[in-house]
Amino acid sequence: MTAAARPVRRHDPERHDRIVQAAVDVIAEHGVAGTTTRLIAAAADVPLGSLTYHFTGLEDLRAQAFALHAERMATRYEAHFAAVRTAEDVVEAVTALVHADADDRDWTVAYELYLAALRDPGLRTVTESWMRRSRSVLERFVDPVTARGLDALIEGLVMHKVLSTGPVSRADTREIITRAVRPPTEGQLLQ
Repeated sequence: MTAAARPVRRHDPERHDRIVQAAVDVIAEHGVAGTTTRLIAAAADVPLGSLTYHFTGLEDLRAQAFALHAERMATRYEAHFAAVRTAEDVVEAVTALVHADADDRDWTVAYELYLAALRDPGLRTVTESWMRRSRSVLERFVDPVTARGLDALIEGLVMHKVLSTGPVSRADTREIITRAVRPPTEGQLLQ
């Protein structure tokens, strides 16, 4: 084969990262069950063989996509709480987090990760690392037990908001979070 007849290799140093990002996008659009290597290769605009070159299989690629997504979400979470100093700031920050005009796509991928981790113990390291980072942020303001509960409460409140067919009251969310951060005194319990 002459030099002119050889195929030109495309120098593509970002190919691996582009494929991982494409996998996140495909998971967001089609869910884990609908994610295929063909869809990912098409979304990344790479030959299908690139996936087998860079990844041991679809599970490996999915795990890297979820790890990338969890890292991005954790970094944004940490930044969201950077200016928090007081218990009142915590209540406001959590309320804002729950009611942010968050990209439902990000939460879709997060919930896909949670469901996939139920069936794939290997993905639990991704979810556990993400939860540990979230709790460590909250532990700057509340004790570890409260941080664990508040972290779970955030996840649940966001899920309720995302899945709700009607508006979710910001005032109700704020009251729920206030009670979690500063539990009511005995006299307030019956109100």
